[in-house]
Amino acid sequence: MRKWIACLFALLLPLTMIACSNRKVAEEGEQTQGKTVINFWTFGVTGYDKLIKEYEKTHPNVKIKNQNAEFNDHHNRLFNAISTGSGAPDVTMIEVGAIEKYRDAQTRFNNLYDLGAKELQSKYLDWKWKIGESADGSFLFGLPTDIGPTVMYYRTDLFKQAGLPTDPQEVAAKIKTWDDFEKAALQVKEKTGKPMLDNVELIYNARRDQAPETYFNRKDELIIESSPYVKRAYDYTVKLIKQGVVGNQNLWTPEWGAAMKNGGYATMLSASWMNAQIKGNAPDSKDVWAVTAIPEGAGNWGGSYLAIPKESKHAKEAYEFAKWLVSPENQLKSFKDAGLFPSTPELYDKPEFTEFEDEYFYNDNITPVFAAAAKKVKPVYTGKNYQIAQAEIIKALQNVQTKKADPEAEWKAAIERIKKQIERQ
Repeated sequence: MRKWIACLFALLLPLTMIACSNRKVAEEGEQTQGKTVINFWTFGVTGYDKLIKEYEKTHPNVKIKNQNAEFNDHHNRLFNAISTGSGAPDVTMIEVGAIEKYRDAQTRFNNLYDLGAKELQSKYLDWKWKIGESADGSFLFGLPTDIGPTVMYYRTDLFKQAGLPTDPQEVAAKIKTWDDFEKAALQVKEKTGKPMLDNVELIYNARRDQAPETYFNRKDELIIESSPYVKRAYDYTVKLIKQGVVGNQNLWTPEWGAAMKNGGYATMLSASWMNAQIKGNAPDSKDVWAVTAIPEGAGNWGGSYLAIPKESKHAKEAYEFAKWLVSPENQLKSFKDAGLFPSTPELYDKPEFTEFEDEYFYNDNITPVFAAAAKKVKPVYTGKNYQIAQAEIIKALQNVQTKKADPEAEWKAAIERIKKQIERQ
């Protein structure tokens, strides 16, 4: 009898699965029948699901299908769809660091200026908007979502131990320049025995992001041998390495997170969204970490755009949804729900934004620090081979730190590796 029941179950299971599958398809069909379906591709934590439901409620003839994936999977899938001309969504997120790889495929996207985007430009930070344009400014790839203005996170306990101020405004006044930062780093090392910084990458990035140009010009020609800015950032980082004030906790490693929790380094120069990483890695460090300005300006790390592939059959409807999603009022909701820092400066003076408090940090009211940093960012062309150059420079700095390699020899070797990789593109 048991064998007979088992056999019957084995026969019925596939039929049950088919029935369930058909019912699911039927239900989805009922939900989308007579509606315009907008396929929307996203990555990471956005909080957009809540807003999508709100949009569908006010637009009953539209159904938004959101497919969320991991960062690399999302961009690889999008690149393959754009390259083959098949399978692209109606609206897609593109991260700011990845947008350059799609510039050669401009014809595979809708020019959002043709859909009326020019009227929105004044609502967004100028530098954020410009990054989403073509080199000549005639084509707009995407509407701006969030940004990642960079600030200085610092541990008040280590600063106090080192004899430095702990109040954010006093720290900003004390550490105005990169020379000031170096002096403070030496003081932290002498008084606490701890490095000022977590790793070579973030201090190098902080200096690099304040430059008017980095690795390539707008013709995608490598310029780091003739332009002084990247070399200055490199040399400054080397100087701090030799002084022993730079830690060796690489980003995203368990050691990096543990040192964040246990006071393994005094500062971290990073983006606004890094506040969630600090709280996650050091949940018991309330009022220990504080936020203030980076010396001499700010850069940007992160943020995205909403683009509409040419393949979309609903470009107009997709644009209306994208425009609504990144409006100032909805960027405020995304900030409150998911911590996405808005690229719409009109919010920066609104009480519900300026008075927003995070009790974890020493200075509860951290949004004005991020907003001030956002206003200091300048648009910098990165180029489609940006990641190649960045990886090789960081490799050179890590060799200087861990292998005691000659900095000049590493600099020259990095440039040669960059050139060879670009030639193979």
